[in-house]
Amino acid sequence: MENINIIHGEKYEDIRGILSFVNEFNLKANNIQRFYNIKHNDPSIVRAWQAHKKEQKWFYVLSGSFKIVLVKPDNWTNPSSLLPYSDFILNSNEPKMLHVPGGFANGFKALEPGSIITIFSDFTLSESKIDSYRFESNLWYTW
Repeated sequence: MENINIIHGEKYEDIRGILSFVNEFNLKANNIQRFYNIKHNDPSIVRAWQAHKKEQKWFYVLSGSFKIVLVKPDNWTNPSSLLPYSDFILNSNEPKMLHVPGGFANGFKALEPGSIITIFSDFTLSESKIDSYRFESNLWYTW
């Protein structure tokens, strides 16, 4: 799908532990306004669908693994249920970020109990609320 990209990171491990990083992700250049963590204790729980016309998101897994599914709505009040989707698996063993530009709906679920995902946004919370759209979790994808 257009403009969705993966920003690859790296890991360094020695006797002191493991250092994971994504140095190519520039918070200032991407105008990051906020971030938040979500912990999923139960892999059967699905968070879908959240969408934004303009707000961008970056997803990074701190612990465990997540499946993230993206769809580009064709109509923001009554979208088709037959739209194509793209799915991604992110896990904490392979540091990388998924960049999702505005114009997409996202849904995700943990693949392991206790997984934690960090989401970065280029909108403040008040800006995000104005640009927020929600759709039924079973609209485009069978979780």
